[in-house]
Amino acid sequence: MEIIIGLLIIAIGAFCQSSCYVPINKIKSWSWESYWIIQGVFAWLVFPFLGALLAVPSGHSLCELFASASSFNVWMTIFFGVLWGVGGLTFGLSMRYLGVALGQSIALGTCAGLGTIMGPVLLNIFFPELNALETLTFAVIMGVAVTLLGIAIIGIAGSMKAASLTEEEKKAAVKDFNFPKGLAIALLAGFMSGCFNVGLEFGKEINFGELTPDMYKTLPATLLVTMGGFVTNAIYCFYQNQKNKTWSDYKNSAVWGNNALFCALAGLLWYSQFFGLSLGKGFLTESPTLMTLAFCILMALNVTFSNVWGIILKEWKGCSQKTITVLIIGIIILIVSTFIPELLK
Repeated sequence: MEIIIGLLIIAIGAFCQSSCYVPINKIKSWSWESYWIIQGVFAWLVFPFLGALLAVPSGHSLCELFASASSFNVWMTIFFGVLWGVGGLTFGLSMRYLGVALGQSIALGTCAGLGTIMGPVLLNIFFPELNALETLTFAVIMGVAVTLLGIAIIGIAGSMKAASLTEEEKKAAVKDFNFPKGLAIALLAGFMSGCFNVGLEFGKEINFGELTPDMYKTLPATLLVTMGGFVTNAIYCFYQNQKNKTWSDYKNSAVWGNNALFCALAGLLWYSQFFGLSLGKGFLTESPTLMTLAFCILMALNVTFSNVWGIILKEWKGCSQKTITVLIIGIIILIVSTFIPELLK
């Protein structure tokens, strides 16, 4: 029962993340770079900080925790957060050129596979005594493989969509639709986004041990990763503000109330995926395989729900029945990939 609860919590977080682009559509009169960094303040600083506080027992502080932790682990966690920030930037661009459904499918699919594999591999390089590679069991590899199969099938559905629609129909569904450009960006986004899980692996011991409940133990590391990502995004967004002369966005007091509200909502929904991941893993401690695959499962569910939103937002409108069938097959395989580890135990 605890495993079911854990997976359900992760699924709820995935649904929230897949919904985070909906509030962004309500933002008015701001350029991409302006609303992206403001929602980032909430997604990568405010809510991760509040979440990390849950891991701090009474009488202690986050400053105390980070000061007492291994400085190497702290800085490696932040470093991979900086790299993940590149993925976050290109992730947003993949939505622009491919739409919510296809963009998230390709980017998150790549992120799921690489994020799961890279963590133990890099930990084994720096800390061979931990035997991190032992976590990459047959069940884990099969879970990743089935996830990537589902992503590949959804990618095929995307290429079928691109081939079957006229330019006018593509623009009607996604204004700046460009499949070759979007595919390259989404693959880069997925590769760099996988660094998030690597950061979590380096920071998984940054907590107060037995004083921190299992479900909150990864939240301090999550804060460090998102802080690193915020730095990357802030540099790029402020550069774009300067280049495009959009600093005036922040002076437009008429829309601040509306835009801040929807940026905060988008940030909360985005952060919910990693808050849910931490809580969910607290119920998966009896299954080392699921603990290793939890990040991959989260990404697979993100893709599943993002395609549901893609259908709701009519991004697949005008596609043939064959294309929709291929899309549904890919989604079903992703759902099945969630249960593969338990079936192979």
